[in-house]
Amino acid sequence: MSAVLQPIEARFEPLTAELMEAVVAVEQSAYAHPWSRGNFADTLASGYEAQLLMAGDTLLGYFIAMKGADEVHLLNITVAPAHQRQGWARVMLDALALWSRGQGAEWLWLEARAGNLRALAVYEAHGFRRVGQRKDYYPAADGQREDAVVMSLKL
Repeated sequence: MSAVLQPIEARFEPLTAELMEAVVAVEQSAYAHPWSRGNFADTLASGYEAQLLMAGDTLLGYFIAMKGADEVHLLNITVAPAHQRQGWARVMLDALALWSRGQGAEWLWLEARAGNLRALAVYEAHGFRRVGQRKDYYPAADGQREDAVVMSLKL
């Protein structure tokens, strides 16, 4: 007998100071070199687009984006480890593209770790194209640095 999967009702809501600790906890569980609480506080202070994907009281993921003149730069997109490989990154990328178009943006930009093959595959499946590389962009293990792949999506 197979189990029946129950649908999950998800919604977006803005990042607030009250939800900051949950976001920081997910960030720390998802990455070897996570953003700090200060990084998230700075995004709130700067007025960046910071959306949480919630199911009830459960944080599924979040994205942070910065609007420019005719473009949006995705600064952070994270799916909580317990909810990865369920399509939530695609949901957030769709929401980001929709918001960006509403802001008059023509392009979405992002950087991804060169070694993060899973993320690169998700972005490419979503239509992003590799357009460059930034040498030694990210911190890595043992004081080393890792290159970033620069990607863009025409909206």
